[in-house]
Amino acid sequence: MNYKQQPYKFIISGGGTGGHIFPAIAIANALQEKQPDANILFVGAKGKMEMEKVPAAGYPIEGLWISGLQRKLTLKNLSFPFKLVSSLAKARSVINKFKPDMVIGVGGYASGPTLKVASGKGIPTLIQEQNSYPGITNKLLAGAVSKICVAYDGMEKFFPSEKIIKTGNPVRKQVIDIEGKKEEAARYFGLDTSKRTFLIVGGSQGALSINKSIANNLDNFLQKDYQMVWQTGKYYYEEAQALAKKKDSKSLVITAFIDRMDLAYALADVIISRAGAIAISEICAVAKPPVFIPLPTAAEDHQTKNAQALVDRDAALMIPDAEVMEKLGDTVIKLMENEEIKTRLSGNLKSLAIKNSADRIADEILKLVTE
Repeated sequence: MNYKQQPYKFIISGGGTGGHIFPAIAIANALQEKQPDANILFVGAKGKMEMEKVPAAGYPIEGLWISGLQRKLTLKNLSFPFKLVSSLAKARSVINKFKPDMVIGVGGYASGPTLKVASGKGIPTLIQEQNSYPGITNKLLAGAVSKICVAYDGMEKFFPSEKIIKTGNPVRKQVIDIEGKKEEAARYFGLDTSKRTFLIVGGSQGALSINKSIANNLDNFLQKDYQMVWQTGKYYYEEAQALAKKKDSKSLVITAFIDRMDLAYALADVIISRAGAIAISEICAVAKPPVFIPLPTAAEDHQTKNAQALVDRDAALMIPDAEVMEKLGDTVIKLMENEEIKTRLSGNLKSLAIKNSADRIADEILKLVTE
């Protein structure tokens, strides 16, 4: 698709978790490919991981003093009105100075004030909603924004139907580009291509219940001669490292965060994961059989809904978080040992993958800005 060549200015706002940040970076990269002269500025929340990950991806970022309302009555909620007023003022200042042609929200605390100010000024706006159940920020903004890009069917329950475009979730191309990388992956992790391998990822922050269950089943997995790439998150990393030293096994790789997810996916035969929307989109794209353990505290239990959509299509297995200690070990072993089930799940995952989502979203953004 060809667009008028001029240096457009875009603000991309949101973050808080990898599930918001990495799609935002994927959209920015797609815009930059289509419009090399585009000027892209991110707006995130101070103290959140976007303040580190976005500059590492090569984009500038401004931080707002903002956080979410706690569901329980806590002292933290007393500061929320002050943070909101501060963030609206800072968002207005950033927008007045940068003068964007369009503002894109990807969910997370910072996107609320930024999109609120932008839509109030008549600047074209677009929301990218990753989940099957939208967050409160995107639901509140839906009436004011120009377009809403979604990944699931049935989102008319939450958003005006005339604004919805199904684009899928943007994933970083370099993450899902795994073709022919198994040998490189084995060298990178110091593992063996001939051994069965599974990958454990609990999201960018880790997942305590998954980590504890893996630790509990470690002896069984090592006896089966499985290799493991275990992303623990920063909070469980030291405990997992101490455990690994006791086992002294060359089949176990422990890391707080995986920088080369493409290589982790390339080596894995099976993936154990939370059921965040971006994790699901990546797993569909790489078509590696997953066992999902949805985060039970996710808003409106949307991770269970995300995973159930795949289970219903015979593309994944799922264990409720409350049952993970009891069931994870047997479930993983049965899946690792059964080539027929792995092949079936993999084939069904491929049929669910939506390709080129970031490009589709970038096209919608450029359509809006050139109209």
